[in-house]
Amino acid sequence: MESRTLIKVRYSETDQMGVVHHSVYAVYLEAARVEFLEEAGLPYHLVEARGVYFPVVELGLTFRSPARFGEVVEVRTRLAEVSSRALLFRYRVLREEALLAEGFTRHLCQVGGRAARIPEDILKALRVLHLG
Repeated sequence: MESRTLIKVRYSETDQMGVVHHSVYAVYLEAARVEFLEEAGLPYHLVEARGVYFPVVELGLTFRSPARFGEVVEVRTRLAEVSSRALLFRYRVLREEALLAEGFTRHLCQVGGRAARIPEDILKALRVLHLG
């Protein structure tokens, strides 16, 4: 499964050169990841309500071309890897079909503030997303 999230670039997200500041891309990826899980039937706020969290433990981005104020970018998100304790999401940020950036986030499951196995029902649903 691949999710597509549209984001309109706001003026406050741009730097002095008029392009989206590199730090903003992490926010875009998070918004896309939350929407991906929502579309897949795993709303993150309900997962968290069970005391299960997936903090980002690694983030990587490669920038290809700048996004600018007023443009609409699309973040394509997919769940690339699932293990008993961790997830890896991959992203592509595009303007129309032009690749602006690509990257990944790695997440570790935490329950009660400690690393833990992903609960079985959530793991099963994530594996379906990964294969789908």
